[in-house]
Amino acid sequence: MGPFAWIGFFLFLEGALLGFLAPEARAADLSREVTGCLQCHGKRGIVMTFGDGGRREAHVSAEDFRKSVHRELGCSGCHEGFGPGVHPRRSFRSERLFRTRTLRVCRRCHPAEELRKSPAHALLIAREKEAGEPVLCSDCHGAHGITVVAQGRKFESEEQYCMGCHDKDMSLAVGAQTVSLEVSLEDIHGSVHGNLSCSDCHFGFSAENHPERSFTSGRDFTIANSETCRRCHFDKYAKTLKSIHYVTLCEGKLGSPVCVDCHGSHAVRHAARDRVSSAWKCRGCHPKTFKTYARSVHGAALFNEQNTDVPVCMDCHQIHSVNKPEHEKVPDMCSNCHADPAVVKKYGLSTEVLKTYLSDFHGVTLSFYREQKGPSRPVAVCTDCHGYHDITSTTGPDANVLKERLVKSCRQCHSGATSDFPDAWLSHYVPSLSHAPGVYLVNLAFKIFLPVLVVGLVLQILLHLWRVVSNR
Repeated sequence: MGPFAWIGFFLFLEGALLGFLAPEARAADLSREVTGCLQCHGKRGIVMTFGDGGRREAHVSAEDFRKSVHRELGCSGCHEGFGPGVHPRRSFRSERLFRTRTLRVCRRCHPAEELRKSPAHALLIAREKEAGEPVLCSDCHGAHGITVVAQGRKFESEEQYCMGCHDKDMSLAVGAQTVSLEVSLEDIHGSVHGNLSCSDCHFGFSAENHPERSFTSGRDFTIANSETCRRCHFDKYAKTLKSIHYVTLCEGKLGSPVCVDCHGSHAVRHAARDRVSSAWKCRGCHPKTFKTYARSVHGAALFNEQNTDVPVCMDCHQIHSVNKPEHEKVPDMCSNCHADPAVVKKYGLSTEVLKTYLSDFHGVTLSFYREQKGPSRPVAVCTDCHGYHDITSTTGPDANVLKERLVKSCRQCHSGATSDFPDAWLSHYVPSLSHAPGVYLVNLAFKIFLPVLVVGLVLQILLHLWRVVSNR
């Protein structure tokens, strides 16, 4: 025998003697052969080098092997040609080729005919034949700590059964794309659906059934899976049928967002409770609009100050029935925040926004058009003056930009409006000594003068009547 064979023989003999003479020095349920091999392979530092430069550690965990369903086979049951005094050298061009060789070892005891009895295995074997690339058993079952994922095994939960495969780096070839089938337990447990079972969403799949489904593209796969949501959330689904997203999806624009694009697939989140994240999701399809919003007074407060009092996309465009806000309903929409004292008082803003708007010419006209049955003429609302996504502060360095934009808006109806035309705007504040004191004093003077004038007029009339009567 060569020197390496002798070394292997003595190491094996040492392990066997240790196992026989000192049972406490080895795992009580491991064979002498395994104990002998673990004298080397149970230690860190043994590395295999492949022809392409790749490296793989040849360490085997005794604890993992103890839990393996193959622990009774020992090492030589799979590693043929190895044993006491026999430790041949073998070389492989890559780790993939090395692992592929283990597939032939597995198939000696688990032929394809037997594997096809399992729906999951039948699907993998069919794909293996179609792709011309072997599916490695160890990807799902492990190499030495081999676990069983098969019919007949008792599982504590459906989740445990499914994660036997899906906690691995799995993928599905869909057309020219590859879709990951790996699922994180951490994502599921942190999800709002953490109390559901896998089959609650993936109906038709179970320990007995694992149907094969085909899709033309990865996007087709995503859209099809989103249809599952309507089984439990039909009220929300019904609202999406009125949204601009559903309209564009029906027009063939497959990039239009569906449920999982906004809420996630396994790490499902409540979008309304994570306002920053929900705004970022809109950026994927609307990058230019998002950039404009991020520079606005609302966006800057949200992203720079983490201020969740400000409106995000879904506050104006609705959550599920996503659409452009109706022009006549804009004042009501803005007043959801700006007429709430608990919100606006924190920032020193007026709480009389809706009241002051509805009491001026534009607001009165809008109220009139709302009451009439016929079509209304265009009336200035909040967005006509403040903008849509590019809303800026009425004070500070951007005040002149707002004024210039306001003049352009005014001239659409008031062709003769000068550059000073917007100065008559009271900024939605009720006149007081701190806001528009001149207007406040004039109003106060009229409130005093007019009653005195009326009283004097009435008194003059009474005196005139008394004189007429007394002179008769």
